[in-house]
Amino acid sequence: MRRKIVIAGGSGQVGSVLVRAFREARDDVVVLSRTARDALWRVVVWDAETLGDWAAEVDGADVVISLAGRSVNCRYTPANRQAIIDSRVNSTRAVGEAIARATRPPPVWLQASTATIYAHRYDAPNDEAKGILGGAEQDTPDTWRFSIEVATAWERALDGVATPRTRKVKLRSAILMSPDRGGAFDILLRLVRFGLGGRAAEGGQFVSWIHDVDFVRAIEWLIEHDEIDGAVNVAAPNPLPNAEFMRALREAWGVPFGLPAAKWMLEVGAFLLRTETELILKSRRVTPGRLTQAGLEFLYPAWPAAARDLCRRWRGRG
Repeated sequence: MRRKIVIAGGSGQVGSVLVRAFREARDDVVVLSRTARDALWRVVVWDAETLGDWAAEVDGADVVISLAGRSVNCRYTPANRQAIIDSRVNSTRAVGEAIARATRPPPVWLQASTATIYAHRYDAPNDEAKGILGGAEQDTPDTWRFSIEVATAWERALDGVATPRTRKVKLRSAILMSPDRGGAFDILLRLVRFGLGGRAAEGGQFVSWIHDVDFVRAIEWLIEHDEIDGAVNVAAPNPLPNAEFMRALREAWGVPFGLPAAKWMLEVGAFLLRTETELILKSRRVTPGRLTQAGLEFLYPAWPAAARDLCRRWRGRG
């Protein structure tokens, strides 16, 4: 059956992966975007803050997926911090208000969150049942605590909207790995290709990730399974330390060696690139407890095989 799927903030990497998959399934895809643009699917302009004509697209939709929010890949200045939080909270409230007012509200609303909400830890994985939410760790940078504030504010905004006829799911997603240019995998592969793909700092910090094919399958699973709501970790079941992660990527590409980067080098590089070292140094040991318990089988549960597939597809795209 052809579904109508509305994706708020669907022009980024995550949105593009989903849009392509839904289009291949011949669904009717509507992307809510701040700017009008030509595309193979319908693009409807919204301001990501207030109700407008765009809300009519939500009424009668089968699925609403909200991914809207300013990128966190920037320096956490006071102005940027406020913009990051406001963009997530305001867009979530706007989508929720449109759903609450709809005559035929969508059965399910998938709202982006992030696996960064969990604590920086090495000792045990964070699943939904036993995971430790971050923010109380000692000796962690202020920027790391800010990311927790962003994630919790995002989820509170979702919880604060009453949608009695619409199931709500919080997507605590790990880093999406796809061969698309400009994405996380593309950036990491660039380091490997230029001989810089060694461990970051001590290399023991865990990397949580998910292959783009499994990400799409997880989203479809959550759409179809009415019994699942609340927080769901969307991540591969086998996170691994940074040093092992980069070694597997080098092997998949066929590069025997990569220069390591000391912590001070990462801090200098992050400053020059106007971003934060948290994206590299925080240990994100997150596992998909609810998805695996519900029976979802991952096609790429381990990073080495996932890296080989992504490298093959990256080469195929020239």
